[in-house]
Amino acid sequence: MYDVIVVGARCAGSPTAMLLARAGLRVLLVDRVTFPRDTFRNHAILSPGTLSLTSWGLLDTVIASNCPPVRTVTFDFGDGPLVERLDSREDGVDAIYMPRRYVLDEILVNAAITAGAEFRPAFTVTGLVWEHGRVAGIEGRSGGRTFTERASVVVGADGHRSVVGRAVEAPVVREHPVVTFGYYSYFSGVPVGGVEGWMTPETSLHLMFPTNDDLTCVAIQGPSSGYAAFKADIAAGFDAYLDQVSVVADRVRAGRREERWLGTGDLPNVVRQASGPGWALVGDAGCVKDPAPAHGISDAFRDAQSLSDALCAGLAPGADLDAALADYARVRDEEALPSFEAAVAAASLALPPEVYEMRAAMRAQLA
Repeated sequence: MYDVIVVGARCAGSPTAMLLARAGLRVLLVDRVTFPRDTFRNHAILSPGTLSLTSWGLLDTVIASNCPPVRTVTFDFGDGPLVERLDSREDGVDAIYMPRRYVLDEILVNAAITAGAEFRPAFTVTGLVWEHGRVAGIEGRSGGRTFTERASVVVGADGHRSVVGRAVEAPVVREHPVVTFGYYSYFSGVPVGGVEGWMTPETSLHLMFPTNDDLTCVAIQGPSSGYAAFKADIAAGFDAYLDQVSVVADRVRAGRREERWLGTGDLPNVVRQASGPGWALVGDAGCVKDPAPAHGISDAFRDAQSLSDALCAGLAPGADLDAALADYARVRDEEALPSFEAAVAAASLALPPEVYEMRAAMRAQLA
């Protein structure tokens, strides 16, 4: 019998398991894959995520993975480039990081194991155990064997197609149709000054940033209506998008693509109820949104901290677990719903006039 079972061991699940295990709870962490394992996901650990890694004692491990610090963020929304220097931030964060996901996720898994969580990779969850109307464990298979494991709480951290979320029929709180598709790959010989982005209004978003092992990730997003044509010939489609921004095209074509294309048109925008009797959802399992604002990892870290705090309180002797889970759901909604709406708006690739007015004011201040 475990206190908590966490399903999914990437950037929401492993920190949740780590924090709970550090608090002395008995935790089982499972994932259907083995690590290290790459995945099509955001790379960006923005300022809130960097603060989380610092507080958990993991930022130095990320830095030691040969992931370079990013100290400037430059965006051109058709009004000229505007540079933000991170060393001027009030929260004290002077750099953000863009690690490869196979690197970051393994660091987080290892942190959970070191904290005392039991980890079972290559474990497929096939269903949930129910008792008296509440979730009481999981059923699964691994290595040709079947398992039933019980816990006071089961956490779904298994992405936007969450097995846990489907099994509990977590109600949809907000939903918006898919807005964009996205593709990226990794290039050598492409110099980049921090994060650089260019948006052609209503047409495309181009991003470049440094990542592990001296590679540059080059990414594009476009309206979902163009996904089928792009996917039919990815190389030609990518070239066509590069041609929209000559400064990007020149630099990328002077380098060399080192890995395969990664991309998808499956970029949903859905918020689900975050908890119920004996269960909770964190990260994309509970709130998945367009990656344009790049908040996914930082939001997953936020959920992990918030839920672990709630469960440590709710699993204490004499505590009201259901009330603790409800508190987590309330806090998650307060934090997630505004950023969900902002992500959907950003994904339209059509910024409101006040954004350009703000950028003009920032330029005047910097002049």
